[in-house]
Amino acid sequence: MRNHWQSVRVCLRLSALLWLLLGSSWSLAALTLADARQLLPAAAALEPVVAVPGLYRVAGASGAPALLFQTDDFVHIPAYSGSPVNLLVSVSADGLIRGVRVRSHQEPILVIGITDADLQAFVAQLEGKRADDRIRVGAQGRTGYVGIDGLSGATITAMVITRTVTQAAANVLAAYREQLPQTPAAPVSGPAAASVTGPAAAAVPDWHWSWQQHRLRVIVLAAALVVLLLVLFLQDWLVQHKTFFQRLRVGYLVFTVVFIGWLWHGQLSVVNLLGFARNLAGGFSWDSLLLDPVVFLLWAFVALSILLWGRGVYCGWLCPFGAAQELLSKLSRRLGFAGYMLPQALHERLWAIKYLLLIAICGLALDSMANAARMAEIEPFKTVFVMHFERPPLYVFYALALLAVTVFNSKFYCKYLCPLGAALSFVTRFRVFDWLRRRVECGHPCQTCANECQIAAIRPTGEIVDNECHYCLECQVTYWDEHRCPPLVRKRRKREVNRIGADRVIASDATAESPPG
Repeated sequence: MRNHWQSVRVCLRLSALLWLLLGSSWSLAALTLADARQLLPAAAALEPVVAVPGLYRVAGASGAPALLFQTDDFVHIPAYSGSPVNLLVSVSADGLIRGVRVRSHQEPILVIGITDADLQAFVAQLEGKRADDRIRVGAQGRTGYVGIDGLSGATITAMVITRTVTQAAANVLAAYREQLPQTPAAPVSGPAAASVTGPAAAAVPDWHWSWQQHRLRVIVLAAALVVLLLVLFLQDWLVQHKTFFQRLRVGYLVFTVVFIGWLWHGQLSVVNLLGFARNLAGGFSWDSLLLDPVVFLLWAFVALSILLWGRGVYCGWLCPFGAAQELLSKLSRRLGFAGYMLPQALHERLWAIKYLLLIAICGLALDSMANAARMAEIEPFKTVFVMHFERPPLYVFYALALLAVTVFNSKFYCKYLCPLGAALSFVTRFRVFDWLRRRVECGHPCQTCANECQIAAIRPTGEIVDNECHYCLECQVTYWDEHRCPPLVRKRRKREVNRIGADRVIASDATAESPPG
């Protein structure tokens, strides 16, 4: 065990070093007059502000004197991918945002899913607002805030872009004014007063705003996670009440699909893990991780449950796409369609596919998160739960095909293709608890659980493959069922035979002792 942990530590350190080297190896190009004219068409000349590296004055632009800069030169706020979004920004000396354009990014949702026109329409909302305004996505009508519309399916990225522009602008204005000649000036009043005193005072963090805005989701999800913990701790008692447990499980799966997945966009992805790695290597910050409360709570629960019970708790209970597949499988079995199980030898070899996909995605991420995001489209999660099938036909067909295949082979995607499941399985071997009960007869000769396991995570020899188990507890229902578990069936029949024999002896004795009529 000690050797395993040492190997894990070495791998994490090497990975972090690679991320750090790759993340710091690029340099930003100098801005040109053509860049300035993207935001200020009337710009006639561009000169660097020597005292503030990365900042330029724009001459000839209409209105107040304008400044031009790239946000990566002045602020580093990791986005969903773990890397910042670099934006070209023009701001006037009095703090008015004159123009914004996305220059580069590695956001998965923006690589495939959100068009450039959608992205530009979003950043265009920042034009005409002040750098010291409390701009928040979705805060329309809230006192003290300036609200803007978000990006559908890219809420975290939208919040990060907004914060990046306002914070970078505040830093630029503070640095620019420090190098100006200190001459007496008339008192300034009105909206501009706050902007000339340096960076705006720290307001409520974006993540705090997000948690307040979604506090009902936080409460409901926290309650659902507590219920799941109770299920895990009381599993031996629950599975002995078959009907109640099965109804509870179906209800929980429906909650996972409808609320966590469809309404809250809480489907975790392998891209989250890549983003976390980049965040860790580039200077860890909680702010970006806390922006989406649903995703944060889910990952926190995964971190806890995977060390205690293994990855199966998330895959079997909290993964929306996995839950959708299982519900379809249950429906097909209810309609009398048993499905098809692959031969054991082929089944175990197909497990390797998801690990190969994970390695390929991680390898691409070392070079470019954009390329890794394209490879991560093997996950249909974005199509189903983020974009709600509003994507090109090929993506929709792929997602629907995976859902259809699960009718013939239960949870096909989870078993053979899911890179997230592959990543989580690495930690499963270090789990603390092993509460799934087995008997000596399991596998020798009993094959009931192995034949009933919908993900085929029980070998013919009776062992549960922990890295593949989804902790659905169906084998535990069978374990306690006197009408399905063969060892218990034999014991029950033996008791019944003994009871019948005893009843016959008692009846015979009673007949012999009764007086003749």
